[in-house]
Amino acid sequence: MPVNLEEVMQELELLGKERTKKMYMSNGALEPLFGVATGAMKPIAKRIKKDQPLAQQLYATGNYDAMYFAGVIADPQAMTEADFDRWIDAAYFFMISDYIVAVTLAETDIAQAVADKWIASGEELKMSAGWSCYCWLLGSRKDSEFSEHKLMEMLELVKKTIHESPERTKYAMNNFLYTVATSYQPLHDQAMATAKAVGPVEVQKDKSKSKLLHASENIQKAVDKGRVGFKRKYVRC
Repeated sequence: MPVNLEEVMQELELLGKERTKKMYMSNGALEPLFGVATGAMKPIAKRIKKDQPLAQQLYATGNYDAMYFAGVIADPQAMTEADFDRWIDAAYFFMISDYIVAVTLAETDIAQAVADKWIASGEELKMSAGWSCYCWLLGSRKDSEFSEHKLMEMLELVKKTIHESPERTKYAMNNFLYTVATSYQPLHDQAMATAKAVGPVEVQKDKSKSKLLHASENIQKAVDKGRVGFKRKYVRC
């Protein structure tokens, strides 16, 4: 049974909760949005499965919940580099760039090439999505799919630039250090050494408060729990 955009938007609206909406907005989401918990979307996703044309329509609405759901039902293999560029251009805050666009990109064969381009762009959310995409990739694909030399150069780039990078990019780069150390065995020691050299990374939480990110401490916790070498089965939930 084909589903149209209007029907899906109505279903999403019925699932919206004011509390969830407030939480998303406190993270940077803007109107329009309904405030749908991601788990609540599962029954609709099960029914629709993959539907790339519908995903494109949903994403183009600019409604945060619709954009998220677009990522859930997208067919990543059917998306071109131009599609991903269009998606990242419309991603106005990190939950879209890092958890919708980067996740969907991580399920394609062009993932590394597109992520490399975004990392080199100098634009906060593109860079953030690029680094995040590598985190999703490293956490789910075999070590043999990556160039050790290239990842070493990326660790070096983090070491040199993380403290001067834009806020959201700092979070993603910090996460990259952690992910290389915990999910890419050949460079575990190198990533740990880089994280120690980088030290705590200061990020602005809001106007008045800042907080520190400690990659090396978090890596050590993962080591203590025996989680080094961790790979997830699926990128998208």
